[in-house]
Amino acid sequence: MIKKIVIPAAGKGTRMLDLAKDRPKHLIDVLDKPFLYYVLKNLEHAGFSEMILIVGNHAEKMAEFAKGAGKEFPLTLIDQFKVMGTEKYGTAIPILAAQEVVGDENFVCIYGDNLYSPRDLAAIREMDDDCQWLSLLEVPNPEKYGVPITEGDVVKDFVEKPKEFISNWASIGCYKFTPKIFDEAALVGKSERGEYELTDAIASLAKQGNVRARKMQDYWMDFGNPDDIKKVGDFLQNNS
Repeated sequence: MIKKIVIPAAGKGTRMLDLAKDRPKHLIDVLDKPFLYYVLKNLEHAGFSEMILIVGNHAEKMAEFAKGAGKEFPLTLIDQFKVMGTEKYGTAIPILAAQEVVGDENFVCIYGDNLYSPRDLAAIREMDDDCQWLSLLEVPNPEKYGVPITEGDVVKDFVEKPKEFISNWASIGCYKFTPKIFDEAALVGKSERGEYELTDAIASLAKQGNVRARKMQDYWMDFGNPDDIKKVGDFLQNNS
């Protein structure tokens, strides 16, 4: 059973506008607690015993949060900017920042601005094999996501924001990785957006036959826009 989870939370949170001007968006309050608290609580319910939080922008605020939360959750903080510098940006970078702490163990990765059900988090903990695993959710707008090309549960390729329809089943940022991801992430070059994309590393491993996909059983909620504060709050109140 997998013990470690990596939680990238170094971004600027620009879509949250002024609400993230002086703090990471992950620390914006929902029902009087930082959003990140609910993320960690679900991870605790799912059984993770090592939570590795990758911080960057407003790292001092994350450290302040961790002083309190660290008494409740098994948190380790890694400053992405100190490990990887500030020049490289993109979803592959926090993975590389976590390499030394993760070591040669399998691990799960979720983004710190996403809320996943404890049941789905517990299920992906069990994927303790030699493959990378994607969690898929059926969405109405797959062109905004990464979409795998699959045969059964085997991922043959992975297309980021596909211009032509492939499927409504999209990857929603809940992964299980083996240490192989580190070598692939290190090989990734800049994308058209000028970023180092984790999905490029996943696509490379898919072509090697090393990626599988599983469908989510419950919920996933994004926390990217001001409207999401109320949406998440209403959801938590109705599902507590």
